[in-house]
Amino acid sequence: MRMCIVKAVLLTSGERRYNMTDSEILQLIRETPPKGHRALFDEYYNYVCAVAANVLRGTGTPEDIDECVIDVFTDVINHLDTERASGLKAYIGTAAKRKAISLKRSITAKSGRNITMDDGAFPELPSGEDIAANAEKAAETEQLLSEIKALGEPDSTIIIQRYFYDRKAKEIGAVTGLSAAMVRLRCSRALKKLRKALSDNS
Repeated sequence: MRMCIVKAVLLTSGERRYNMTDSEILQLIRETPPKGHRALFDEYYNYVCAVAANVLRGTGTPEDIDECVIDVFTDVINHLDTERASGLKAYIGTAAKRKAISLKRSITAKSGRNITMDDGAFPELPSGEDIAANAEKAAETEQLLSEIKALGEPDSTIIIQRYFYDRKAKEIGAVTGLSAAMVRLRCSRALKKLRKALSDNS
């Protein structure tokens, strides 16, 4: 479910751990999934962004890359076998490349341009499980966005800009007309409300 990684980022905000080994991340996922997922996101976010940006260069927008990154972490969280996994970088890198190629194929199809074999995009037929998973993913995302929207403005904008687009408080302030300090304060308060709403609905 796509909402897993977003929830992990939102619900464990302020509890980040950096420079963790793969073994430590896997152990944390087994013991405390939300914190483990956040650690995974923190450790490999820049790497996944680089892979996605490289594949989508000249084709996708920054928003497409953001979308791809979130989808990559969602897939990894859904399918990662923490008991058997060892080298996370290779696993995540492969997942990122496949997801980015798939998105590139979708974007170019809409634009009417064909992708050649040199583009590295090979056709894949979706399975029934893929269709069901996508439907569930859409429902989960809709629920999360609904809860964020219920926060009202400017809190909903602050949360979206901060956690979906990784904007800094100063950047968000320029959009909302608030000072960076006020953005941080409202973000903290909005997170508390959102955590409660998500917990109540989980």
